[in-house]
Amino acid sequence: MTTRRRALRTPRPLRTRLRTLRTYLRRTRTRRLRRVLAALLVLFLTACAGLVVAYRMTGIPDPHPETVSQSTVFVDAEGEYLGRRGPVDRQDISLKQVPRHVQEAVIAAENRSFRTDSGVAPTAILRAAIATVTGGERQGGSTITQQYVKNALLTPEQSLGRKAREALIAVKLDRTHSKDDILEGYLNTVYFGRGAAGVESAARNYFGVGAKDLTVSQGAALAGIVNLPSYYERAGADAKVTGTLERRWAWVLDAMADSGAISARERTAARFPAFRFYPPGDTDGGRQYLIDAASAEAADRLGITEDQLARGGYKVHTTFDLGLQDETAELVRDRTPKDAKGVRLHTAVVATVPGDGAVRVLYGGADYAHQPFNDAVDGAVEAGTATEPFTYAGIRLGEPLTGLPKEAAPTPMRLNSAYATVAAGGEYATPYTVTKITRGGRTVHTARPKTRTAMGEKEAAVVTELMHGSLGPDSPDSPDSPDSPGALGTAVKPVATGVGAAFLPVTSHAAGAGSGPGARTVWQSVYSPRLALTVALFAERGGKPVRVAGLTGEYPPAEHAALQAGEVWRLAGSPGTEGPAAEALPGAEAGADAKSGADAEARAGAGAKAGP
Repeated sequence: MTTRRRALRTPRPLRTRLRTLRTYLRRTRTRRLRRVLAALLVLFLTACAGLVVAYRMTGIPDPHPETVSQSTVFVDAEGEYLGRRGPVDRQDISLKQVPRHVQEAVIAAENRSFRTDSGVAPTAILRAAIATVTGGERQGGSTITQQYVKNALLTPEQSLGRKAREALIAVKLDRTHSKDDILEGYLNTVYFGRGAAGVESAARNYFGVGAKDLTVSQGAALAGIVNLPSYYERAGADAKVTGTLERRWAWVLDAMADSGAISARERTAARFPAFRFYPPGDTDGGRQYLIDAASAEAADRLGITEDQLARGGYKVHTTFDLGLQDETAELVRDRTPKDAKGVRLHTAVVATVPGDGAVRVLYGGADYAHQPFNDAVDGAVEAGTATEPFTYAGIRLGEPLTGLPKEAAPTPMRLNSAYATVAAGGEYATPYTVTKITRGGRTVHTARPKTRTAMGEKEAAVVTELMHGSLGPDSPDSPDSPDSPGALGTAVKPVATGVGAAFLPVTSHAAGAGSGPGARTVWQSVYSPRLALTVALFAERGGKPVRVAGLTGEYPPAEHAALQAGEVWRLAGSPGTEGPAAEALPGAEAGADAKSGADAEARAGAGAKAGP
């Protein structure tokens, strides 16, 4: 009995047990497979349901503030870039303002399936991974839609949750917006380096043009920069960076040619573009005076604050002649002696168009960073004899010049307006610096010259004759003549004397407070029907006025001012100057003026053409 029980407890051989297990698994295989498939199906359906719920619950957020904020750009009368104001160097433009070849260049560089994908493209991710492994041209794994969502709609946080949300928003954005809308948003927000957010600012910072004027080669270069903007922004200044970008540029153009975006002839003709130098050198601090004046005027015209203007993405078209402004600044800088014992010689230069009021030159200081105060529009300069031509008995002044003869210290702009009135035959024109303001390609303000009669035409002619020096006591039009409205009060110094006189047209008036070693201020006013120019000199030490005498180098103050006024007048093309005045210019310079002809005259007197 005991032996039998021991036999029953003896384990079956391992082979037998394995055979039994295999038999069991074979018999239950179908049932287990069904269970696994059912579990997978449940997981799949749950995941799909979760995606649907997440998709429906995910909203498209508003762009964050920094992508909405724009800068305002200022340009001169010819459209040349003057400067900008605003926290971010970005300006929105419509897609129709971006040439098709620029759009296609960006698509070729960043997301070639953009026109057909659903906002996310697994193939793009795979292609980027392969390029990374093989050392090929780097491409972003994200689509253009995803990049736009990341740049403009989400925070820069790096996490799986944010990446998943980015993909959901990209899909939803693709389903609810057109491809053109998405591409427009992307091109207006993507960072290109050099501080430029958006293609409009990038075009200006890299090539000095607006986006609408980008060539095929320039567009391909910008498209190549998007990939690594902080590295490629040194293109043109760093040989290694330039060479790397040139290879990427060629790769972009090849892709465009393969897709038919450009023709084979365009590809063959493409040449690597030249870039504006980077990093920029010392900027001309004097331009900030121009922007200050135009910014204040533009904000007033729109009825907003200057801060709102700076952030609003406007384009302010000014009246300034930037070439003449820069030449004037250089001239003053070269002719101004170094500060001596804490004494600073100040020079203010104003040039306006008579009868219109457009301000062409507004030089109010050498460096805005050291002197934000604008001497040309805010500086009160002791008048001395500067207003004497308006003090003769019988010359009646209307508003806003009525009180001018009694003003002890007018601003250079104020005095210039008076002489511009004489040049315009008695018609006063309010000075203005803004001709037009646009936003998103739409004009929101157009300036209109504001004029009024401030003196009679005959009285203006009398002042002009006095300044010519040809109106003597025996002339029937002389204020000393019995037939004149009144008697001559004081003598007028009609033109500068000495070496400076050779540079000036006949219609010129030298004046100031004090003379010789006692000269405290110096004025030089020059005008023709095309341009009115005023130069004022004064000095200060520690914020207190001091004498100008002894601070103007090899020439006495009056001749120094006459030289500066004459050279600015010549740089402006001697507008409206005829006869002896033109012949008085030095030979070589007179020849250059004659050669420039009407072109030079149009430069300074383009008020009727460039103005409103």
